[in-house]
Amino acid sequence: MARKSKIPTDMSALFNSTSGTLAQITAKTNSLTILSDIVRQICPDLPEDVWKIANFKSKSLVIEVNSAVWSQRLQFERMNICRELTQVTENQFNQIEIKVTPYRTKVPEKTVIPEATNSSISQATAKQLLAVAKNAPDSLRKKLEKLAAHANK
Repeated sequence: MARKSKIPTDMSALFNSTSGTLAQITAKTNSLTILSDIVRQICPDLPEDVWKIANFKSKSLVIEVNSAVWSQRLQFERMNICRELTQVTENQFNQIEIKVTPYRTKVPEKTVIPEATNSSISQATAKQLLAVAKNAPDSLRKKLEKLAAHANK
């Protein structure tokens, strides 16, 4: 059986290879960067947080937008973006799909469950309520006495 070499292998060859999964991911990432630069140059008034390049498939580029207003803005520039896209990608991509995804940036809200409240009151509070009840009208006096009775529970 042959001995294994103790010379370390150069892993940078994986990044520089032109075939394999890592090379495909690298190429796709570079393409997405170039495509997003095209959209930024043509529509500089678009805020960065309202759109993103979601993916590209077959011959079309998919752009996700937060609202229909920004979608309409991209529709106005669609021909300019397509023209630039075909020049840069050498006719690899020549169509644009604009999808409105309004809930893309929303973070789901956490429901807060209120803690159980203490329904009893202190003896000092009950004494103060009874003192106020002595000078109160009958209807208010009955309600204050009922409230003071909670201190005994």
